[in-house]
Amino acid sequence: MLLTGGALTTAGVAWLSRLDLHTPHVTEVALPMVLIGAGQGLAVAPMTSNGVDGVAPADAGAGAGLVNTVHRIGSALSLSILTAVAATVSTGHQATDIAARSGAALTGSAVLSGAAVQFALAVLAVMALTVPSRAPHTERSL
Repeated sequence: MLLTGGALTTAGVAWLSRLDLHTPHVTEVALPMVLIGAGQGLAVAPMTSNGVDGVAPADAGAGAGLVNTVHRIGSALSLSILTAVAATVSTGHQATDIAARSGAALTGSAVLSGAAVQFALAVLAVMALTVPSRAPHTERSL
C-alpha cells in the first residue's frame, strides 16, 4: 500500500505540474487531486505503522513521537527546497498583469515538478528500504 500510495501521489503531482493559464479544471486539476488524495490515503497510515513496527509496548509513545518528529522535519525540509525552487524560477518582473500570471504559472509548474521529483525519490526509498533482506525460505520435500 505504501508503494502504491507513493506512486499515485507522484503521478498526481506530476500531472498537476502541467497546469497553465488555460487548464480545464476537471481534467487537469480535479483528476490529479483525486490521485493525490488516494495516494496519500494509502500511504500515510502504512508509513506511520511501519515507523512504530517492532517498538516495545513500553516505548510505543516515544516511537510514535519520533515518527511524528521525523515527519515534521521532513515536511519542513521539503518545503524549504520547494521555496528555493520557486525563488530561483520566479523572475520578479511583474510589469503587466499577463506577465505576472504567466510568471506565477511558470513558478507553480516548477514547484510542482520539484514536488513530483521529491515524491519519486520517496517511492525509490520505499522500494529500497522495504525490500526483504532475503528471499523467503521454502522447504522442498525429497
